[in-house]
Amino acid sequence: MIRTDEIIHGIEKGDHRALARAITIVENELPGAEEILFRPSKKKAATVVGITGPPGAGKSTLINSLAGELANDYRIAVLAVDPTSPFTHGSLLGDRLRMGEHFNNSNIFIRSLATRGSLGGLSARAIEITDVVKNAGFDFVLIETVGVGQSEVEIASLADTSIVVFVPESGDEIQTLKSGIMEIADIFVINKSDRDGADVFAKNIRQLVHGRADSGWSIPVIKTVATRGNGTREVIESIRQHAKADKTAKRQQSLFQKALHIIIGERLKEIDKNELEKKLKAASTDPAFNIYRFIRENYQ
Repeated sequence: MIRTDEIIHGIEKGDHRALARAITIVENELPGAEEILFRPSKKKAATVVGITGPPGAGKSTLINSLAGELANDYRIAVLAVDPTSPFTHGSLLGDRLRMGEHFNNSNIFIRSLATRGSLGGLSARAIEITDVVKNAGFDFVLIETVGVGQSEVEIASLADTSIVVFVPESGDEIQTLKSGIMEIADIFVINKSDRDGADVFAKNIRQLVHGRADSGWSIPVIKTVATRGNGTREVIESIRQHAKADKTAKRQQSLFQKALHIIIGERLKEIDKNELEKKLKAASTDPAFNIYRFIRENYQ
């Protein structure tokens, strides 16, 4: 049996196997999870880049291109959040299969995480796992969400830099997107920009973000064709520049959201789900059953 202190020592040495084991322990809340999370970091924390956007935007391909370019000079971790398998309750591993060309690159660590019923496009333990990875000696951590719509705004609480990826065809949805996912972007990427309408769509995005300055940061809108690597270096340069921007307000809000998420998770542990199901089944047979009264009488 591997001891937690050995795993932590392995992480500090840059051992990918030790890191993978640590993630498994934290993700499944196994013995040793708190010891791993409580450990002080001896290295500078990585820059966390969240990449989100609607399904079909090419997020995985963009990450594949970014990781390959960055790995020439940096150590990179990729956390790809996959839908949960209805049979094993684990991730379907689609993104790791698509990133097969990087498997043997010692500068790249790839891990798929299952959503496990989380509605926001992220793994239920994404915050904790990200903290483990970003303190493991990497320079950049790239996180991809599954692409489930505006609920993906929770990526903003995890990432130092949030990238929202669209395709030219997203132009028809721009009005509905304005109030949600549009507001979290530090960088906009129009992928598959060799398609018709890319220039017009990019122009419309620039008009929407004009004047939306955050501590002097001017939000770039970058056209890419990720399958060819077009625009990849420009995205990386924007990530580097954003890392230098003053993000004090965003950092404080991020800490608040992370703390809230962790507290809610701890409170949920106090609820026995099997007991709740049994109580609901019995109580709901009463014609006068009221869900709000039930919760107040049993859980407040």
